[in-house]
Amino acid sequence: MHLSPDRPRRSALFVPGSNDRALAKAAALPCDMIIVDLEDSVRDDGKDGARDAAIAALAEGFGRAEAGVRLNLRGTPWHVGDVTAVRASKATFVVLPKVEDAVTVATVARGVERPVLAMIETPAGVLAAPSIAVACAGLIVGTNDLAATLQLPPGSGRGGLGFALQAVVLAARAAGVPVLDGVFNRLDDAEGLAAECAEGRAFGFDGKTLIHPAQIATANAAFGPTPQEVEEARALIAAFGGGAERFRDRMIEAMHVAQARRVLALAGE
Repeated sequence: MHLSPDRPRRSALFVPGSNDRALAKAAALPCDMIIVDLEDSVRDDGKDGARDAAIAALAEGFGRAEAGVRLNLRGTPWHVGDVTAVRASKATFVVLPKVEDAVTVATVARGVERPVLAMIETPAGVLAAPSIAVACAGLIVGTNDLAATLQLPPGSGRGGLGFALQAVVLAARAAGVPVLDGVFNRLDDAEGLAAECAEGRAFGFDGKTLIHPAQIATANAAFGPTPQEVEEARALIAAFGGGAERFRDRMIEAMHVAQARRVLALAGE
């Protein structure tokens, strides 16, 4: 089971299933994906209520956004209930945390009867990313947990994550599935968010997972084409006559036309 290949996934906002106010506001937000969270952001004593609220919110819909649910881990007291509820819901997809093998993805996909986005949050997950990517509908890097399990010093930045991030992108591209960057934790650091989004795009990510609505505009801008890129793509396609040829200040071929068409698709053309 796969997600639609034609939709942009620049911004994917986690919304706690236990936060009724945030769920009510989410439908009006300009993000591409809403992920109703039943896992990390929900206290243990609120899990059942959050699940019920998530299913009710999904029934109402989230506007233009693709809408899914992050399940609790397999083996926890809430996982089976999550799977049962989601199977009968309006969720488009599910997000499965801390995935380390393809068998787990296949098992959950059969249970929920939905595409599964697998979160890569551990060294074992990174090393298994190629097989996981083939079994799922997309990958998400859980950078907080990954940094912790790699034992990176707090506040050391993302330098130590570089190999892992590129490995996950490589696995996703080889499998032909979307891949999303991890969250940015500092809510009052707009420049830091913009820089990390730019870095994520440079790494090859399709978009970024987010933890606050104020981050949406930055992610959409960073992972969407600029007006200049759209104009360049239109002109390149119009100028291409087949084979290798000169376009403006460079040589182009069919590969560049395919890239230009992708730019226009992301721009909604």
